[in-house]
Amino acid sequence: MPIDCEFLGGGHEVGRLAILVKTGKAKVLFDYGMSATDPPKYPAPAPPIDMMFLTHSHLDHCGMIPWVTARHDIDVIATTTSKKVGSILMEDSIKVAASEGYPEMYGKTDVKQALGRFRDIEFGDTVPVQDMQVRTHSAGHIPGATMYELVGKRTTLVTGDLHTLDTRLVSGAKPVKCDNLIMESTYSGRNHPDRLKTEYEFLKKVHEVVDRGGKAIVPAFAVGRTQEMLLLLKDSKLDYWHDGMGKSVNKVYLEEPQHLRSAKRLRQAVSRGREVKNFQARQRAHDGEVIVTTSGMLDGGPVVSYIEAAKEDPKNAILMTGYQVEGSNGRKLLDTGTMEFHGVVEKVECEVLKFDFSAHAGHDDLVAFAKGCSPQKIVLCHGDHREALAEELRKEGFEVLLPMNGEKFVL
Repeated sequence: MPIDCEFLGGGHEVGRLAILVKTGKAKVLFDYGMSATDPPKYPAPAPPIDMMFLTHSHLDHCGMIPWVTARHDIDVIATTTSKKVGSILMEDSIKVAASEGYPEMYGKTDVKQALGRFRDIEFGDTVPVQDMQVRTHSAGHIPGATMYELVGKRTTLVTGDLHTLDTRLVSGAKPVKCDNLIMESTYSGRNHPDRLKTEYEFLKKVHEVVDRGGKAIVPAFAVGRTQEMLLLLKDSKLDYWHDGMGKSVNKVYLEEPQHLRSAKRLRQAVSRGREVKNFQARQRAHDGEVIVTTSGMLDGGPVVSYIEAAKEDPKNAILMTGYQVEGSNGRKLLDTGTMEFHGVVEKVECEVLKFDFSAHAGHDDLVAFAKGCSPQKIVLCHGDHREALAEELRKEGFEVLLPMNGEKFVL
């Protein structure tokens, strides 16, 4: 039975992923996110569907779910972790839209209604929808991230965001044999440096900063990256603090230990550090050795005040831990040594470095994963430079499709 597909967003770009799939009687949607650009970008409007499947809780995959559930009478399939963390991010996006003057795409009532439509699943479950069966698998990436396998005479695997490496936080994804593979390609043409070497270099730099009398400010995404940094700092003798939305995500992850590589180690990492709970604690954190805080791209959150207080002392350091999108304060800091404080661009005198702690599979890892799945057709999405990965996969004998947003294709 052929499967009709279309990317409503996230096809030839990173962000706002939304995949519409029709098979037989079933019409389903995989993810419905928004890109937190300036201004934000949204997927094309979703038509009536039977059910929605959420791969994970990053905003570019879950951010527009309340828009869908406000218009369509559907259930949303996701792990409990993705639901809980997604609710934090969806509610935060309302605040961001208000503070930045963006149009409000939905309100708190819509988020509450959406959360009431979620149906919890665990890895290994099978969900029926019309004449289709959908089986769930771990995607690595972050806790609760899910790949979906459409089961039938011909099977199709939708990866969402994917990581095959075992990190301190989660175990890597394993290939699933399938006929069709719809796979992310964020790091097409690029590989990550050795993870253990990156961790060593990061800790070495933190100690160097502290030994010279400075403090290390570690901007980190609240979802996944904050917890990786805390786990990395756990066994050091460093005095580290954690602030921002990551605190709420820590609580969710510890409530859902089944999606962690080691809940015990994360609990130790959180309790070993000092959590900023109020204004007085935030003042004390300024005197700490290491501060792990949001936002990861410096576009708001407590990190701005920490950097503002530290920016004139070259003994201090800002250690970036994630990708900095074009137009973000973090990208401006990396490229120019300046960033915006309260609408004013100022020079930052302290040391600035970037470390690659990506939660996405690199180029070679994506090739190896695809070969392990051994599909007949591969569809690449969620990438700005898909051609490099497509070229190598074609050399391996795979048929590779590179659909644009809004372009219908058949599997």
